[in-house]
Amino acid sequence: MVRILKVTGNSLFPLIQEGDFVIVFKIPFFLWRIFQYRPGDIIVFKHPHYGTLIKKIEWYSHNGYQYYVVGTHPESTDSRTFGLVEREWLSGKVIWHIQNPARKTPV
Repeated sequence: MVRILKVTGNSLFPLIQEGDFVIVFKIPFFLWRIFQYRPGDIIVFKHPHYGTLIKKIEWYSHNGYQYYVVGTHPESTDSRTFGLVEREWLSGKVIWHIQNPARKTPV
């Protein structure tokens, strides 16, 4: 399953910014062993208290498939705030980033 999402907020600033779009691929359960989520992957997940979030995987627990995720913005709400992300919360992995064409690139 593939979805296109519009990014709100600046959790991964400057890499991904508000108004950008990402294409998210949901890894089917039967392909988990082949296409695992790995450190460095950018993922989208639904946190029970914070809603839908986009973060970068820093590391994960092999035992329970829990992920430590971080944002690149200094004020990002991430695993430093809410702890590990559970596998069942994952919506998918970002496979493509589309910069908002209205965003001005610094010269």
